[in-house]
Amino acid sequence: TVEVEARSLPMELSEKGGVQNNGFVQNEAFEDMETDTSSQEEMPKTCSVDVNPVAVEETVLKPYAGMPKEVLLQFSSQARYRVTREILFWLVIAGSVVLVCATIAIIALSPKCLDWWQASPIYQIYPRSFKDSNMDGNGDLKGIQEKLDHITYLNIKTIWITSFFKSPLKDLGYGAEDFYDIDPIFGSMTDFENLIAAIHDKGLKVIMDLIPNHTSDKHRWFQLSRNRTGKYTDYYIWQDCTQAAGSVIPPNNWVSVFGNSSWQFDDVRRQCYFHQFGKEQPDLNFRNPAVQQEIHDIIKFWLGKGVDGFSFGAVKFLLEATHLRDEPPVNKSQNGESVTAYSQLYHDYTTTQVGLHDIIRSFRHTMNEFSREPGRYRFMGSDDDEKEDIEATMMYYGTTFIQEADFPLNFNLINMKNLSGNSIFEAVDSWMKNMPAGKWPNWAVGSPNAARISTRIGKEYINVMNMLLLTLPGTPVTYYGEEIGMENIASEDVSEEHVSSGPVVVTLPEKSPMQWDGKVNAGFTEGNSSWLPVNSNYQSVNVEIQSTWSNSTLSLYRALTLLRNSELPMNRGWMCHIWNDRNVFVYVRELDGLDRVFMMVLNFGQESTTDLKAIAPNLPSEAVIRLSTHFSNAGKVVNTKLIKTEMGEGLVLEYKTGNPVHTMEAFQGKCFVAEKACYSMALNLLYMNC
Repeated sequence: TVEVEARSLPMELSEKGGVQNNGFVQNEAFEDMETDTSSQEEMPKTCSVDVNPVAVEETVLKPYAGMPKEVLLQFSSQARYRVTREILFWLVIAGSVVLVCATIAIIALSPKCLDWWQASPIYQIYPRSFKDSNMDGNGDLKGIQEKLDHITYLNIKTIWITSFFKSPLKDLGYGAEDFYDIDPIFGSMTDFENLIAAIHDKGLKVIMDLIPNHTSDKHRWFQLSRNRTGKYTDYYIWQDCTQAAGSVIPPNNWVSVFGNSSWQFDDVRRQCYFHQFGKEQPDLNFRNPAVQQEIHDIIKFWLGKGVDGFSFGAVKFLLEATHLRDEPPVNKSQNGESVTAYSQLYHDYTTTQVGLHDIIRSFRHTMNEFSREPGRYRFMGSDDDEKEDIEATMMYYGTTFIQEADFPLNFNLINMKNLSGNSIFEAVDSWMKNMPAGKWPNWAVGSPNAARISTRIGKEYINVMNMLLLTLPGTPVTYYGEEIGMENIASEDVSEEHVSSGPVVVTLPEKSPMQWDGKVNAGFTEGNSSWLPVNSNYQSVNVEIQSTWSNSTLSLYRALTLLRNSELPMNRGWMCHIWNDRNVFVYVRELDGLDRVFMMVLNFGQESTTDLKAIAPNLPSEAVIRLSTHFSNAGKVVNTKLIKTEMGEGLVLEYKTGNPVHTMEAFQGKCFVAEKACYSMALNLLYMNC
């Protein structure tokens, strides 16, 4: 009995945890253990237990949860665990390398996203005519803020506000009296800050005008200059004038844009100052570094206020030749004394002088200082219409390595002398062929200084011109009111009293108040009158009523902006010219990798039938009308051998093909792309390896 008890005692202790064994061992003898003699009987010094060795070994070879490090190491060194671990390790390393390489490849091959000034049309607002908030008959900054929902309703995200600096309003505010203040007619600086905040809260951007060439003669700088005060003495261009028989003889034959001599005698300084525009707008002396620094400070001030970009106007006038030679007359037989009109001279010495582009590049450099934050690129446009000299216009883009404007404003579609399919083609082709590689085009069909579409070319062409504007590659610029087809007011409705304290030296009929609804004054003002008369057609041509018509000019405009924003070929794809004649202009928009193509058939003449299959045999025989200036035609199928269009009708056709036009040999030299991009259906992304 004693022997059995002795044999069973160690096993009982082990089960109860009285003895701890930190490993699997075989035939281990227990050592003598000290015990509390007061509580336990003396145990035998040694005892042994018969254990089956095979059973113990099986227990050792099976891992268990919570095993200590010493036991775990015994298993980790076994081949089956070591090899598996190494395989997993190298798979993780290889997967990480592949992921990094794929990420680098996607970044390297993907074209950059369109910037905000490329992705959206630009909506140009003449603030005095947009919306009056205080019933004084003049549009103002608060009025613009009230109507921001209209901008988003048009699917537009960029606003361009023309000049609102404090000014005597000669030339309608383009001669600033103070570049750091708002003219009271438009509101206060607080109003401007609130407007900027509201614009950005809606996810919109804002561009403002800046004309650095001249100031108002009321400007503090001019007042100090005419008195020869300190550094301001040479802020303007002063020359001695010859006086004879009580009249002033100017230094040369230079003529202002508005006609007559560009030199004006000043009674205070007893010299003549130079003005390229009105005599109330003296030109700054940009050969003076202090003047250039003043303009840089102005740029920084407004960018600091949150402005997203500038359109610099009249920049080709910034420098004049220092030798003051007479400019050559267009008609060499004309008597020099009879030259009074700007068009009678070649302006070789008063425009686009050497050093001009250095100044513009310096503007760009200053703006880039504010473009370092992600998503806060500051746009720069230049508003100079070189008309006949397209190469001079293209110089404002800068070079491959030295950037100037993001784009110079394109007035080709406004300057056309007559309307036809051929003239539209020439206007488009001229810009696209001369634009430097990799640059971004832009288009405008209206501006504050040109008659509205309906007045210039006829109201039957309003819709087709908007269709052209919004389907060409590049950034479209819409002048307020063109989205509803506003017309000029009658010239007899405009008198000198409509321009504050000065003669009419600029055009006004295209600046009539925006037509919001059919109420008195077209909803522009709740006051008794507006600064210019509202067009008499406001009850049928207004935003409110057209928003309820599915076939209105406004509805078509919105459908076109939505198409442009949602379809890749329309906002960054190829543009290929297919056909033009005196009636129609036809082109396609397509993107590498996408089989969906859009073809525009636009009629700018009389009713016409066009056989496009004869022109491009590889075109499909049928296409679907995606959009039409006649809304009832949308969704219909047309035969490409027989496409009929009425006067002023426009069609956006959609078809699928695996043979895009820009790859066809017959159309080489007729296709343009600003930024190459290819679409990968497999990855659902764009890449550049076209």
